[in-house]
Amino acid sequence: MEKENGIGLERIVFFSDAVFAIAITLLVLDIRLPEMPEGLVAQRLPQELASLWPKYLSYVLSFLVITMYWMGHHGIFSHIRGYDRTLIWLNALFLMCIAFLPFPTSLLGEYGDHRLAVVIYAGSLAVARLLLTTVWWYATADRRLVAGDLSGATIRAHRVRGLAMPAVFLLSIAISFFSVSAAMYSWALLVVADLLVMRAMHRRGW
Repeated sequence: MEKENGIGLERIVFFSDAVFAIAITLLVLDIRLPEMPEGLVAQRLPQELASLWPKYLSYVLSFLVITMYWMGHHGIFSHIRGYDRTLIWLNALFLMCIAFLPFPTSLLGEYGDHRLAVVIYAGSLAVARLLLTTVWWYATADRRLVAGDLSGATIRAHRVRGLAMPAVFLLSIAISFFSVSAAMYSWALLVVADLLVMRAMHRRGW
């Protein structure tokens, strides 16, 4: 195990940032206009642009969520001081989920009115965040890969926040069996859940 925050750990972070950047860029590639006859472009273009609103929505949602995951990853690795093979593989599994996200985003944009698309999308995001939380749990267990003087409050705070978003996505999967639209609306709870967790942590002095 490398116990210093040296070049090896920096390479893990740089590689992770690159995967995030590529995944977030690939999201926009699914927003494409259909081919239109040359003489009908002026007539059909406004309608075709408007018809893409589900893809716009799924793009914005995924962009924001991936950004939040990147911020969470950055926050976690700012406290990690070393690494081992297990940490590398856990982080790689998390990045695999991030690289996969353009697919469920495309699925949601195309078939957002179908429960299976919502389940795959929410499930993918829940698994990704749970894997990132697992990275933190592994690194902080017995302070294995973090500074020995890292406060218990900081460790608990990242653990609790790491469970809030997966909880919302898993809840939305359950809701989708009753209403697909309600399941998607429930994703607004992502912001509410994060605020509630932060307020609770503040009250407890975390």
